[in-house]
Amino acid sequence: MKFSQLAEHLDQLEQISSRIEITKILADLFEEADANEIDKIVYLILGRLAPSYESVVFNLADQTLIEIIANSYNKDKKEVLKLYKEKGDLGIVAQEIAKDVDSKVFVIEVYDLLRKAAEEEGEGSVERKIEVMSELLRNLDPLSVRFVVRIPINKLRLGFSDKTVIDALSWMITGDKSLSKKILKRYEVVPDVGLLAKEIKRLGVEKAIEKTDPVIGVPVSPMLAQRIKSPKTMIEKMGMVAVEPKLDGLRIQIHYDRKKNFSAAYTRNMNVVTWMFPELDQIGDFVKADKVILDVEAIGLDPQKKQLANFQTTMTRRRKHEIGETAKKVPIKFYVFDILLRDDTSMMDKKYLERRKMLEDTVSDGVLFEVVDYITTDDHRIISDENEKKRAEGLEGIIVKRLDGKYVPGRTGHRWVKMKESEDSPGKLADTVDCVVMGYYTGKGKRTEFGIGGFLAGAVSGEKFLTLTKVGTGLTDEQFREMHRRLSDLEIKDKPKQYEVHTDLHPDVWVAPGVVVELAADDITISTKHTAGYALRFPRLVKFRDDKSPDQATTLDEMKEMFTTQ
Repeated sequence: MKFSQLAEHLDQLEQISSRIEITKILADLFEEADANEIDKIVYLILGRLAPSYESVVFNLADQTLIEIIANSYNKDKKEVLKLYKEKGDLGIVAQEIAKDVDSKVFVIEVYDLLRKAAEEEGEGSVERKIEVMSELLRNLDPLSVRFVVRIPINKLRLGFSDKTVIDALSWMITGDKSLSKKILKRYEVVPDVGLLAKEIKRLGVEKAIEKTDPVIGVPVSPMLAQRIKSPKTMIEKMGMVAVEPKLDGLRIQIHYDRKKNFSAAYTRNMNVVTWMFPELDQIGDFVKADKVILDVEAIGLDPQKKQLANFQTTMTRRRKHEIGETAKKVPIKFYVFDILLRDDTSMMDKKYLERRKMLEDTVSDGVLFEVVDYITTDDHRIISDENEKKRAEGLEGIIVKRLDGKYVPGRTGHRWVKMKESEDSPGKLADTVDCVVMGYYTGKGKRTEFGIGGFLAGAVSGEKFLTLTKVGTGLTDEQFREMHRRLSDLEIKDKPKQYEVHTDLHPDVWVAPGVVVELAADDITISTKHTAGYALRFPRLVKFRDDKSPDQATTLDEMKEMFTTQ
């Protein structure tokens, strides 16, 4: 397929907000594509070059792309910058400047050149990126240029995600979404939607989705906990349960292959963070298996206080260039609470107690690893007592798990339930809420020096984001500055089409979904202004959730449940 043909589909998609229409256009596009190119088409329409766990990123700033556009068409950078200030979209700027050529460049060629540019490293890499990108743009028609320019700066954003692609793959085969759940089950274990599309094209859908065992080096979508405040309700819904402590760490998935000398760590949003944990070089000393996939809370230790560090302290390890020094200052311990794979046997379909026994037989406790303790009960009073005990110890609370529960990715059913507050705690939500920042307000007075006076945050409903709260208090000066720094890279001119926002709440600056924050509040109220239908009363920032992607934020269904049980 020529890229100009793909660009025509992208142009259609950009103008449509109806989820069904988007799905149909994608289904037609996938039908036209052949097996050798469909994976690359999928990555490109999602604005990336590979699944997130491969960490293929461009690291191109707007200023570098301005230089690329100027270099491509022999324009002065000042002229390009002036147009950018007028249009607010480098894709539109490049389209207007581009020459009207009869482009014969194929999708695979565009993909390969973009990947080559992304993978350039070392001395002179920026210059080489500029040359590769400039040569590519010169050979593309203006419409194609608009979309290619947006990809390296993560501004393609057509308003859909992997889930719509999965629906479109089903639609391509059946003309409806009847296969989506089956395809999704495969995707949750191997979350590479490009590979999945390629296998469906080559093998047919039944063969493509029949194998659902986890694979070393490919993170599995994590199992997530529901919210129930009442221990009595937990027992009614779950029967006999296990109770584990809820730890305030960075949840990661550890993959290890002894024979290949391979170890890796992935966050819950599938990003590779192996570099954060040089200690993983020692994993072989604590694991009695050749291959494992472990579900873990990585927690920093405070050497002076000799206790567990908080989440923010643990996350100081995300500064890549300082990791050696940080690892010395903030030693880490991996608290293991589940096992998904041992050698070549998947543990995901095993019941909780079977997985726990295998985990205890596989991982040895020591200075670096520790298997999380648990008790079993069907008495709601013991659940309450354990929650109070763990909170008194300085932990977040407890996680309650069904003894017969399998490891099922996502937040489905009452297999795992978290409890953070006392059942009787008045005037305060029993749990925090993870919200997506949708835009910000510039503020007045002192806050003008921060560049931000408050922000608009929302919950997830399918692939839409619905407003839930405005947050303008409860942040320190440093948090205001940090918020502005994070949002600056995500600023966009117009409201994203997946946002539903009342006109009275429109922010001064829109941002693309990218920053997730954990908010506490006193309670939830009914709202006629916020599109979620609910609002947070007295919201305050707890922390930035760097380990969560926007689609993993609190859902509208969860908000309804929290409202009814507060």
